[in-house]
Amino acid sequence: MAVDPSMAQETAQAAVGIFGDLAATKSVAAAMAIGIGAFAPALAIGKLASKALEAIGRNPEAAPKIQTAMILAIAFAEAIAIYALVVALIIKFV
Repeated sequence: MAVDPSMAQETAQAAVGIFGDLAATKSVAAAMAIGIGAFAPALAIGKLASKALEAIGRNPEAAPKIQTAMILAIAFAEAIAIYALVVALIIKFV
């Protein structure tokens, strides 16, 4: 059985047809990366602020300590969203 080179070319063209344009695929992947990567930190920041305000409402004297811890935790949660943005940019432009 002989191998026909034209068959390999058709297979490669069929593979491109399945995934479409590479730039469009990268755009969709980048959008999914930033969308999913920003969802969890957004929920975390909302929950942090909610619980901190609830704690300050119950114990107003502890407000400075609670606020400091809340801001630090929000910064860590926001860092995860920034990492997702970096990954999305790498996917899009590399």
